[in-house]
Amino acid sequence: MRITLLGPQRRPTVDQVVEGLDADTHFATVTAGWQEREPDDAELDGLLGGRTVNLKLYGRWLDIQERDPEFASAELEHRTYLEELRLLYLVQLESAGATIQLLARRNGDRPEAIQAALEDARAVIRLLDESHTSRVRAADEEFGERHEPAARPVIAEHRDDVLEILRGSAALVVAGGHVGVLLRALRLFGVGEAVPEVVIAWSAGAMALTDRVVLFHDRTPQGLSPSEIYGDGLGLIPDTVLLPHARRRLNIDDPLRMATLAQRFEPATCVVLDDGVRLNLEPDGGLPADARVLDHKGHIVARGAA
Repeated sequence: MRITLLGPQRRPTVDQVVEGLDADTHFATVTAGWQEREPDDAELDGLLGGRTVNLKLYGRWLDIQERDPEFASAELEHRTYLEELRLLYLVQLESAGATIQLLARRNGDRPEAIQAALEDARAVIRLLDESHTSRVRAADEEFGERHEPAARPVIAEHRDDVLEILRGSAALVVAGGHVGVLLRALRLFGVGEAVPEVVIAWSAGAMALTDRVVLFHDRTPQGLSPSEIYGDGLGLIPDTVLLPHARRRLNIDDPLRMATLAQRFEPATCVVLDDGVRLNLEPDGGLPADARVLDHKGHIVARGAA
């Protein structure tokens, strides 16, 4: 599989990526993260030479809401439960993060003692991450076993249609938007079961391809917000945490905060996906040496120098 990750597409570069592909390459596109704007893909289609078929995953999801109200109600209840789990998780993260900040500002004659306390605080955050991830995964599995989405006629109809389009496409292009909506649609319609050989993705679309999706934002109107694990991704890119819009969304001038972020998700690598970035991954999903990553001290460096 050839996966190419791009920085944000405010100034599109996706057309440069496809220049190296065969002129008759047909693309299956996913713009579900745009939600109601999903059909507004004329610019993307033009950049891809007019050879796209939009999988229309968000529109298909809306159709399911209308034609299978029983499943729609169950899914809404499930998402409400997941949101409650998330809010409780955030309360715990905020407390643990405040502890790290207090310890980091503490002065003393024995810095090794402070460092040991910091390591304990970081271990607490990793434990919270693991517990939350396990609870979300268990809830998703229980929902799937109880309601069997793939066996429901309306969903099965859409899944068959999506898989047929994917099998007839040489490449899959996944745009950004709302990562939760996007990931839910990708899973519901079984996109991960028939991924073409070539995959191009950016922003939330790139995040959805990893094995662990992390949400982050240090510049909200309310101030610093704790980074959080949203849940499992499709798993096409292992041991990688992607950080789109990193310089706009992260306080990269705070080495302590950045180091805590990098160390928190080890052995996974935190990868910066800023404007203009293009990463051609190895066939196994591995990162190239020139990928910009957060090192152990919280600095952005080339992966080969980390």
